[in-house]
Amino acid sequence: MSLLEVRNLRVFYPVRSGVFGRITGCTKAVDDISFTLEPGQSVGLVGESGSGKSTTGRAILGLTHISGGQILFEGEDITRLAGRSRSAYRRGVQMIFQDTYSSLNPRKRVLDIIAEPLRNFERGTPAEERRRVHELLDTVGLDSSCACKYPREFSGGQRQRIGIARAIALRPKLIVADEPVSALDLSVQAQVLNYMQDIRRELGLAYLFISHDLNVVTHMCENIMVMHRARIVEAGSRHDIRHNPGHAYTRELIASIPGINVTGGAICAKHSCTAH
Repeated sequence: MSLLEVRNLRVFYPVRSGVFGRITGCTKAVDDISFTLEPGQSVGLVGESGSGKSTTGRAILGLTHISGGQILFEGEDITRLAGRSRSAYRRGVQMIFQDTYSSLNPRKRVLDIIAEPLRNFERGTPAEERRRVHELLDTVGLDSSCACKYPREFSGGQRQRIGIARAIALRPKLIVADEPVSALDLSVQAQVLNYMQDIRRELGLAYLFISHDLNVVTHMCENIMVMHRARIVEAGSRHDIRHNPGHAYTRELIASIPGINVTGGAICAKHSCTAH
C-alpha cells in the first residue's frame, strides 16, 4: 500500500466581478493531478512560481479546500476524515515551511515551539518534554542551551533547523517540505539539506520536497515530478528527468541551470555539480 496517493486532485479558486461580487469564472491552481508516494521515499515537485506546487502541498495537509479528487494516506481518504482519524493524520504528516522566521512564534522560546506538538498529542511531564526537546535539538545539530532562546537570536539556517526539529517531534511518516532552503545562503542550504537527508535515513521518513530549484530537488529526491500551469507535465527518476527530459518545459528548467546546455532531449554538462 502506498503511503500517499493523490487521485485527480483539483483546486480551483472562484473569480468574482461586478458590484455584487458574482462568481464569473475560476482560477485553476491545481488541475487534475495524480501521483503516489511510497513509505520512506523522497519525491520532488518542481516548477516555477505560480505553477501550483505549493497549493498541492497545502491541499495534502488540509490547509486549503479541494475542488475535486481524492487524497489517500495509508489507504484512507483524508478529505473525509473527522475526529480521531483526522487527529491521527495530522500527527503522521508534518510540514517544513519556507519562511524561517514567520513560521516560528517570535514570542515563544525554542523549548515551547518544539514542545507544542508534543503537548497537543502526547501530554508528557515537563521533564519528559525538556528531555525530548533536547534530543530533537541534538538531532538537528543545535546545543540544548538553545531551548531557552527566542527565534530572533538565531540565523536563518538555525531557525530552519528549529523548524525541522518541530516537524519531526511526533515522528511523522511524511514531511511536506515547501521551499525549505530557498531563503538561505548556498553554504547554509547545503548544511540544512544534509541534516534533512540524515534525518530521513535515521527515521525512515518520506518527503514531498517542493522547490523551484531543480538542482536541489535532484540532490534530495530519487523521483521528480515537473509541474507547469497547474498540471504535472512530466515525472520520472532524477536521472531520466535530468539527462533525458521529454517535455519542453523540463528542458527549459534544465537550461536555466548554469553550466547546462540542452539540445532536444540530450544534455551536455559543463562544469556542473550534478548530485549523485
